Amino acid sequence: MKLDKKIVKEIKQVYSKFKKQIESRLNSFKKIGENASAEELFTELAFCILTPQSKAKLCWEAILEMQKKDILLKGTKKEINKELQKVRFKNKKTEHLVEARNKFFCDSNSIYSNIKKTKSPLELREYLAKNIKGIGWKEASHFLRNIGLGTDIAILDRHILKNLIELGVLEEYPKNLSEKKYEEIEEKMKKLSKDLNIPMDTLDHVFWAKETGEVFK
Repeated sequence: MKLDKKIVKEIKQVYSKFKKQIESRLNSFKKIGENASAEELFTELAFCILTPQSKAKLCWEAILEMQKKDILLKGTKKEINKELQKVRFKNKKTEHLVEARNKFFCDSNSIYSNIKKTKSPLELREYLAKNIKGIGWKEASHFLRNIGLGTDIAILDRHILKNLIELGVLEEYPKNLSEKKYEEIEEKMKKLSKDLNIPMDTLDHVFWAKETGEVFK
């Protein structure tokens, strides 16, 4: 893999600048995974349901507002939909969020119970993508990272793909992200992580900071 030296230098500078912030954020994610209640885990899942093709900050603001109004866990579809005015595809995402909530907290074979009993992050990612509408491999990976289980998986959003292209890891944006294609790119990112000596769960934060100038979720 022949990497663009200029971009590599920029990435390492960003890593050096934001390393402590990123490590702190990843530690907070780990604590969520270790100690979180079902409600806290669902909050992270709901955030990941909202993020596709939407700005992450606006999605998190909507989550916080719903929590403040006690709507996220108890609100009706109409109440939730009203809080998603700044989120793209709000009607569909309202449907997905409410359906996921029902499956998450049901007594019999709930999503929450499967999250707690499934040991392998890769198995859990596949389970989430197959059982929750609005959650694909990218969103499932994001959720797992946000609960401290994303040490060795990739969140292949547009920021990640853009940087992989700039670096020379990919030639172009993939036309689709099938499971097979996702795994192929993920393996390339793992190799990149080793080449740069930057952990996988840190690297996507570095890419984000490079694009936005800050560390976020």
